Amino acid sequence: MTRIRQFYSLFLVLVLILLTGFWSCQGSAESLPTIGFVDAFEDDTIAKARVGFFDALAEAGYSEADTTLSVIYRNAQGDIPTLTQIVRYMLSRQVDLIATCPSLSTITALQNTREVPVCMMVSPTPELMQVMSATDDAPANLFGVAENLGYIDTSFSLIPKLLREKSEPVRVGLLYNQSEPQSVDAFNRIQQIASRENAVLVGLPVNTSADVQLVTAALLNEGVDAFFAMPDNTIFAAFETILQSCEEAGVPIFTSEAGLVARGAVAAYGADLYAWGQQAGRQAAQMLDQGSSEGLSWELVKVRRKVYRPDAVERYGLTIPEGYEVFGE
Repeated sequence: MTRIRQFYSLFLVLVLILLTGFWSCQGSAESLPTIGFVDAFEDDTIAKARVGFFDALAEAGYSEADTTLSVIYRNAQGDIPTLTQIVRYMLSRQVDLIATCPSLSTITALQNTREVPVCMMVSPTPELMQVMSATDDAPANLFGVAENLGYIDTSFSLIPKLLREKSEPVRVGLLYNQSEPQSVDAFNRIQQIASRENAVLVGLPVNTSADVQLVTAALLNEGVDAFFAMPDNTIFAAFETILQSCEEAGVPIFTSEAGLVARGAVAAYGADLYAWGQQAGRQAAQMLDQGSSEGLSWELVKVRRKVYRPDAVERYGLTIPEGYEVFGE
């Protein structure tokens, strides 16, 4: 009987030790800073920004691997109602920060909170997203890294230069999303550039990724010499469809997004998405260090690259000007 009591007492002690350890872990997990990361859709190119974001946080001492950070990650898979639900779920979990990628996530987060800090990446400026206040101020809870449309001039101007053997104006096709303000703004800007670059712009609207194949076919039937891939969420999501159609028609693709060169575009001048995420991650780390977003505001992308894809250049018999580097080197 004595041995049974001793065994039972030892068992109780072990249970208490395990429960104490569990409660201790629970308490420490709850005390960790928590980031809710919201992706609007699945895309290998845009995903590089998320990797850069968390790499920058890890360099600053915040990572799940070291149990110094708690992360809640969700991807809306291109569904807007789901995106709204995800943002509201993040808010219900009382995250310290919502990280958003790309612009659809940023806009949705700002529509649902003006208190919780929002750190954006792969997004245009607040003005282009049309989230400015009546007094032309960006939301007070918004920071992170954005891009304007200035770099598109250089990206688009490369096309007539590479196809300069043509005596008549170069016909450049593109698709734009009528429902995305930044896509419409980019289209309008490119129209202005084309008029002074010996180019004729052939643009067709597209509303969803499901429409891309049909609209691309219609565009290629217009006899375009090149395709310009816009900085547009719909284009990102359906790029492989566009690429296949253009390759079959013998039409080279140029873009303002360096990551799309890895997926088959000929050349690009634009933001390095991994570096974009890193830049935003450093801001997020500063916010976690000081415990608030006070003093932080959005900033422009700092790292842009001129890159090309050798096999695509060879396929279309093009000569890339100096200053461009092979993508991935």
